Amino acid sequence: MKFPSKVTPYKESIIAKFPVVLCKLEKKDMSPSELYKNVRSRVANIREFMDILDCLYALKKIELNGEVIHYVD
Repeated sequence: MKFPSKVTPYKESIIAKFPVVLCKLEKKDMSPSELYKNVRSRVANIREFMDILDCLYALKKIELNGEVIHYVD
């Protein structure tokens, strides 16, 4: 995971990409594959995408309902 540090600027960290994912989920719930298709131009690779989802889940900003990711207010 790339967190902001002296070596990694904020813009290159995964925290800077949280809003990209959350903006898509605010509009509608999506499956992980559908969400990845919508944001893959903004994330480096599938690993970074999974790291973003892991962090957002740990922060209780998203939840998984069956096979759909849901934005939590």
